[in-house]
Amino acid sequence: MRLTASDELFCCRRYDARILAALGFALFALGLGLSAFQTRETDFGEMFWPQVLRGVGIMFCLIPPTRIALGRLPEKAVPDGSALFNLMRNLGGAIGIGLIDTVIWNRAPVHAERLGERVLAGDLDAAEFVGIPAYLVQANPNFTPGPEAMAFVAPLVEKAGLVAAINEAWGLVALLTLTALLILPVARSVAK
Repeated sequence: MRLTASDELFCCRRYDARILAALGFALFALGLGLSAFQTRETDFGEMFWPQVLRGVGIMFCLIPPTRIALGRLPEKAVPDGSALFNLMRNLGGAIGIGLIDTVIWNRAPVHAERLGERVLAGDLDAAEFVGIPAYLVQANPNFTPGPEAMAFVAPLVEKAGLVAAINEAWGLVALLTLTALLILPVARSVAK
């Protein structure tokens, strides 16, 4: 059987598009949220399942909302509605990328500075996050590092600050994605 442009997708014919979109936003937010707890040692295995959740969720974040947005339009208005919907989706993506970039590059130095202060104060959790062995921090309480030690530790602290900022960006995007779940109940259902 050949599908035409007017055919509805199978999933949207059988299930309410709002429920499918809610599933997609929830899966996508969960995948984002799981990525918000990475460390400098996070590897492929720890990044795999959050990425799988995001990959599955994103399909439900694209197709059902499109159906919700265009499903009540008269057939003559669908091309214009589709163009406007795609424009807004691309604009939202550009704003999102700008937000993520701003969070990462503005917050990384702040996190690095705070981590450096905590390490100098003898905070073992901060030292572990940065990658400094705990025994070095425990053995030298109130230690004032010299230039050589600072040159060695500074890149570690900067990298840890970047990781913390990226985690913050993951968490922020997860929260923004969850807000879509608050909007879905007021979306009008599409006639089947």
